[in-house]
Amino acid sequence: MEKVVERQLELPEPDLALNLFGANDKNIRIIEDRLDVKITARYDELHIRGFEKKADIAVDIIKKLMTIIQGGELITEQNIRYLLDMTEEERQSFRNIPMDQICVTYRGRPIKIKTFGQKKYVDAMRDNPIVFGIGPAGTGKTFLAVAMAVKAFREKMINRIILTRPAVEAGERLGFLPGDLQNKVDPYLRPLYDALYQIMGPETYHTNLEKGIIEVAPLAYMRGRTLDDSFIILDEAQNTTAEQMKMFLTRMGIGSRMVITGDITQIDLPGGKSGLVEARRILRNIEGISMVHLTHKDVVRHELVQRIIKAYEKETKGGVNDGKKE
Repeated sequence: MEKVVERQLELPEPDLALNLFGANDKNIRIIEDRLDVKITARYDELHIRGFEKKADIAVDIIKKLMTIIQGGELITEQNIRYLLDMTEEERQSFRNIPMDQICVTYRGRPIKIKTFGQKKYVDAMRDNPIVFGIGPAGTGKTFLAVAMAVKAFREKMINRIILTRPAVEAGERLGFLPGDLQNKVDPYLRPLYDALYQIMGPETYHTNLEKGIIEVAPLAYMRGRTLDDSFIILDEAQNTTAEQMKMFLTRMGIGSRMVITGDITQIDLPGGKSGLVEARRILRNIEGISMVHLTHKDVVRHELVQRIIKAYEKETKGGVNDGKKE
């Protein structure tokens, strides 16, 4: 029978300890409930009591939370549940996520990698001309791609940032919508604007837009072009047709990089035949093209988003079509 043990850890200074414990000790309560341990603070020590294996896991998680705190990050419920969901092997490899800083926003806020999946995704964008980021909502697919694009632009690796989405709800026939072109495409491209605004700031964004350094346009407007020295992001790619995906990929010019993001569980196309699904099958073994699959573990939005995604995956017996019809 496994024995009950008590482990001790040195408490950090008060400000850091408050970050660790959270409001009304919420962070500690999550660990206690999941691992069935008791965690108490006595003077300058933290005491963890429970069955040996669970107590050791709790100690390991608290140490890793301290690593996050020392990096200047605010501990969130997502941080804690992510560590709790890790396998033992993943937790041992946690030190290999240095919480890499990709870039900083115009307000000086650092944009950092937060999960193993995100690290794999960012490393792929650093190392490959074309990257597919496939996964559910909230995993940072689009935001991290925009951050990498801004970083490449600031470091003068590329001359332009081009962001595009298929306007699938209008069947790419934007003429039926009221207003000028900008009014027509704004609803479909708003998430891309938001990411650029947050990182670059509105003033820099608008200046670069006027200079043609930044372009945000519906996918239909990519046809017939060759895009050199550009960082090109295709968002919501699950809603491209096979023809649109091929058209987009063949726009790539000299000195350019492409990132294609999408969630193949949310295909809105009539008939459901997605160019992203087909590209995943056709291009998976081509050198220079990386396919990165993110999961519910990589969700960095509200913890409920993880639960929602897991529930849908369970309902559809895994969610992702593995492929015999691809």
